[in-house]
Amino acid sequence: MNVPAWVWTVTVTGFALMIALDFVLVHRNPREPSFRECVAWVTFYVLAAIAFGAGVAATAGGGSSGEFFAGWLTEYSLSVDNLFVFLIIMSRFAVPHRYRQQVLLVGIVLALLLRGAFIAVGASAVQRFDWLFYIFGAFLVYTAIKLVGPQEEDEFSENVALRFARRILPTTRSYVGGAVLTRVDGRRMVTPMLIVIIAIGTTDLLFALDSIPAIFGLTQEPYLVFAANTFALMGLRQLYFLIGALLDRLVYLSKGLAIILAFIGGKLVLEALHHDGVEWAPEIPILVSLGVIVGTLAITTAASLIKSARDGRRVPVEPADLVDADANG
Repeated sequence: MNVPAWVWTVTVTGFALMIALDFVLVHRNPREPSFRECVAWVTFYVLAAIAFGAGVAATAGGGSSGEFFAGWLTEYSLSVDNLFVFLIIMSRFAVPHRYRQQVLLVGIVLALLLRGAFIAVGASAVQRFDWLFYIFGAFLVYTAIKLVGPQEEDEFSENVALRFARRILPTTRSYVGGAVLTRVDGRRMVTPMLIVIIAIGTTDLLFALDSIPAIFGLTQEPYLVFAANTFALMGLRQLYFLIGALLDRLVYLSKGLAIILAFIGGKLVLEALHHDGVEWAPEIPILVSLGVIVGTLAITTAASLIKSARDGRRVPVEPADLVDADANG
């Protein structure tokens, strides 16, 4: 797939305009968005991604379009899992609800910039060093095994960048509206808002350590990798508010992601073996990959909702609740 420079320019400009519109809307009216608003924006971004994939199919063929959709769905599903950690970060830093949109938006933009650099380095390395497929594949399988194992309730821990920022930056004790900088007794200080933004952005970059190798296992085209990552992150802010209360019901999501990452990891190793001349190592078609991803997500989502509904019906009534009910009755 040969992508001209002007296509890159138009694509990046389009994404930049969408982000700029988001900034204007959030800055003018900082608040927690309504359910209807979140549904509208998430629907818009999903339809935009579908339209983009259709455009790729019309100009570059169904194979490239399939690679985009497989990569986008994988990145999107991994982003949903990451929302658990975003919830923990917001709660730990006690971010006021009206400013959570701003934190997420700035954090996502920071993550996009960092991921862009990561993708550029990764694409160049993959083209020059085929043996990286073995490392990427093994890492994805290792990540899948970790996802299947027992998960800690609090998955967030301060990374090096966040600890460094908190150590060197003079920080106020409380938030100052949505500002990241302020003056106290003539001294310029940062607010906890900046620390939260750093936490969101750098934590998302750590998530990229498995998501970027995963998408390179589906396509080695940098343009498609960039577009899939950007579309997955663009609607993450609204998705946070839309399904934040439902995340606890997706009990099997991590298991589904483990299956997807293990599959892509195995696919990478098989492709590396195939390129090295191993005759028995097959190349897995992109339609098979897309089918595995969609099927796994559908099954795990349905199973999660069924289990959550059953568990909800089986919640026992505590004796204390009965006493209170009798007293109030």
